[in-house]
Amino acid sequence: DWGAWIPVDGKFTVNGKSVKSTLHSVPDCQAIVKKAVVEKLKLKYKVDWFDETGADYTIQVALLNDTATLTIDTSGYSLHKRGYRAEAMDAPLKETLAAAMIDLSYWRKNRILFDPMCGSGTIPIEAAMIARNIAPGLNRTFACEQWERVGKALFKQARVEAYKAIDYDCCPRIYGSDIDPEAIAVAKENAEKAGVDDCIEFTVCPLEKAALMGDYGCMITNPPYGERLGELKTVEELYRTLGKLMETNSTWSSYVITSMEYFEK
Repeated sequence: DWGAWIPVDGKFTVNGKSVKSTLHSVPDCQAIVKKAVVEKLKLKYKVDWFDETGADYTIQVALLNDTATLTIDTSGYSLHKRGYRAEAMDAPLKETLAAAMIDLSYWRKNRILFDPMCGSGTIPIEAAMIARNIAPGLNRTFACEQWERVGKALFKQARVEAYKAIDYDCCPRIYGSDIDPEAIAVAKENAEKAGVDDCIEFTVCPLEKAALMGDYGCMITNPPYGERLGELKTVEELYRTLGKLMETNSTWSSYVITSMEYFEK
């Protein structure tokens, strides 16, 4: 019942995808769905033209094995975007993947966390948000906040509850370093936007000069992968340096994401 969701001034676009379907022309399928929705809304609102000046209602038609699934996107831009990372360096790690790496590790908020190749600071920031119980997405907006049927009041209530749940007394020991001063400047800015700049110590430091502070910490990092021609030897040497760093303290645990299959060797 499209009229139950989309108001007379609603802006509705149709996205599509087709997998293993005889209906393989996605633009045609999008046009068919758009026309069908318009016809339904005409019946409800008794008008022949829609200005589409209101809130966004992005409809998706997904065709899989000749079964069509129609959905409306409640989120807007991708959910992995938390809203704090206005700046990012090359090949940034998605926030959700960084959080998953932390969740898979032995790290807890009473232990030290160190990212010696932190880039724009995603892993340290996600760890600090977990430590302080800051809800992911607290700093972003969602498409359905503007919808008449959902309304801003529900989101306001959810945000109030989320802010009340934050543990401001928690002071985790989280460190991030990188050889690039620009990356560290961006990391500090992102941490401030996330509200955790007082939880993380960022420093400009090359990997060969990095040190493990204290015992029983966790090193979680997303190093360069060396997938471009000519970079492999440099990255292999970087990984050897990473191994030497880990050998300096046997109480630490390490978690590294890489596409290099022989990384551990």
